[in-house]
Amino acid sequence: MPADRNASLGTLTPPIAKTIPTTLEEHGRSRVDQYYWLSERDNPDVLAYLEEENDYARKVMAHRAKFEETLFEEIKGRIKQTDLSVPYKLDDYYYYTRYEEGREYPLYCRKRETLDAWEELMLDVNVLAEGHEFFAIGGMAVSFVQDLLAYAFDTQGRRIYTVRFKNLATGELLDDVLENVTGNIAWANDNRTLFYGKQDPKTLRAFQVLRHRLGGDPSSDVLVFEEEDETFSTAVFKTKSKQYLMIASYQTVSTEYRYLAADNPDGEFSVFLPRERFHEYDVDHYEDRFYIRTNWEAKNFRLMKTPIRQTDRSSWQEVLPHRDDVLLESFELFRDFLVAEERHQGLGRLRVIPWKGKGEHEVDFGEPAYSAELGDNYDFNTSTLRYGYTSMTTPDSVYDYDMNTRNKVLLKQEEILGGFEVSHYATERTWATASDGKRIPISLVYRKNFRKAGGNPLLLYGYGAYGISLDADFRSPRLSLLDRGFVFAIAHVRGGEELGREWYETGKLIHKKNTFTDFIACAEHLVQQGYATSEHVYAMGGSAGGLLMGAVVNMRPDVFHGVVAQVPFVDIMTTMLDSRIPLTTGEYDEWGDPNRKESYEYMVSYSPYDNVTEQAYPHLLVTTGLHDSQVQYWEPAKWVAKLRRVKTDRNRLLLKTNMDAGHGGASGRFQRYKEFGNYIPE
Repeated sequence: MPADRNASLGTLTPPIAKTIPTTLEEHGRSRVDQYYWLSERDNPDVLAYLEEENDYARKVMAHRAKFEETLFEEIKGRIKQTDLSVPYKLDDYYYYTRYEEGREYPLYCRKRETLDAWEELMLDVNVLAEGHEFFAIGGMAVSFVQDLLAYAFDTQGRRIYTVRFKNLATGELLDDVLENVTGNIAWANDNRTLFYGKQDPKTLRAFQVLRHRLGGDPSSDVLVFEEEDETFSTAVFKTKSKQYLMIASYQTVSTEYRYLAADNPDGEFSVFLPRERFHEYDVDHYEDRFYIRTNWEAKNFRLMKTPIRQTDRSSWQEVLPHRDDVLLESFELFRDFLVAEERHQGLGRLRVIPWKGKGEHEVDFGEPAYSAELGDNYDFNTSTLRYGYTSMTTPDSVYDYDMNTRNKVLLKQEEILGGFEVSHYATERTWATASDGKRIPISLVYRKNFRKAGGNPLLLYGYGAYGISLDADFRSPRLSLLDRGFVFAIAHVRGGEELGREWYETGKLIHKKNTFTDFIACAEHLVQQGYATSEHVYAMGGSAGGLLMGAVVNMRPDVFHGVVAQVPFVDIMTTMLDSRIPLTTGEYDEWGDPNRKESYEYMVSYSPYDNVTEQAYPHLLVTTGLHDSQVQYWEPAKWVAKLRRVKTDRNRLLLKTNMDAGHGGASGRFQRYKEFGNYIPE
């Protein structure tokens, strides 16, 4: 978004949305929203405005059309079109996904007993997607006997799914069809019963679990559980052992599980442990024990176990203790080993612990910034751990690790075409100091021979919400940025969980502004340390990271030359005050309940839409999807409309609405990269 192209804007008139002042009464004060009308999804004037913005964006960016096509081909050219995932063993079959040249969607396949066996094609998503502008597979589940496949698909992008059933022996589709469901599915062990989730048709909150018997009328399906607390959502799944079906009720600070023997699908689910405010726990099963990851008297979580018929907390025994400086994120159970997935000093690690004897150790990864996580581990009776590994210079890799000998075997590393060489790039870790003295980790990558002593143009990425940690991973499209001289950095700001549970808790609710000031501190630190030139610092974030973008450009627009806000959550007050909108009630413990005056006053003090002011803003590219079920399209639309009327600069302000997709954008393997040309300078 270079400033010298601003002259092209002089011949174009940006869209100006009409104003229809709407007075909103909130906590005894009146708030006038001139663009409230843009939330009327079926209003022809709304659709016309979005199309007008799209047309304006196309015209402003018309001079880059050839470059964008070149860039798309460049990004596409790095991707191995005919490709195969690493097969994993589940019972009698090896399962894998493969892609064919020139086709957008995956093929889901399997082979019986050995990889030399004949391939069974379970689903060709390319065929299913024909005639649809958007198509996405949600949940997939193979039945207990492995002869039936249930799969969920979405053709709009609002994550409202249809479930179909396929006989894998004959290739025929069954007559059963489950419509308007969540895509969350789990088979019972009778090979005839499927449990699935349904959402509230208005808020899209997953709140019911039903039982479907093959051949039965879906309208007669049995409701086995309904979550009446509107701040909770539900999910159903099966334990690794396949012996139990579990229903999870969860919200930001509390969870509750119900369990049922998978051999008894008509039985009643039992509560594992009644919900308690601020108690979060997860459950898995092995042999005669349930294993529980819990934050009961353990902020960073610990691991407990209990007999399967004694789930009350008085029977719990500690397996892994709590540690102040280590977050227990997950665990994997094997016959002879326990593997803990942990986070320490912002980095993930895998700790291998024998059930008997010595030999506890961590898997060695050998890089300063990376991402490592548990892979497909479905067999208890093995000493082989599968895990995934990547760094900002290392493409996605899958390893098998022998927990006895500590030898690891690289099964596959993503093949990057187009002359990619790992040795041409460098990754680093640095720390910024926040305004309150906290040290904020930053992960960086750049091309070695393009790094300038005086600083490079830099793209800083951030999220900072829900306790989601951003890891230093590899993305091949990012190479197009690095090869043009950019430094790419990830700011591990508060609101994520990189440095433990406290890192999350001090970046939410009445501490949310820490997320924003952390990000600004990271940008300033990178300039001070010579990684970036102050004139060319760019920022990007999506969804809750889009909120971050909106907040920092209000607070410190001078720091950033350009900002990309993807599906940004920027109209916080309108959304959080409307319990009919998806996700609202379940997020009071993330952002605050604006029905309480104290929370309201704090939230409105940083809400990007409410704090747009008469000042100069950076160049802004804002994206959204008409069918977005998580951040409604009208949030970025209203934000852009208000910015157009208020801001004092002549910098670019573009709104691009995908009229056929939702929160995740385009669904095709390659089509999702079409818009990358908007983010990268020539």
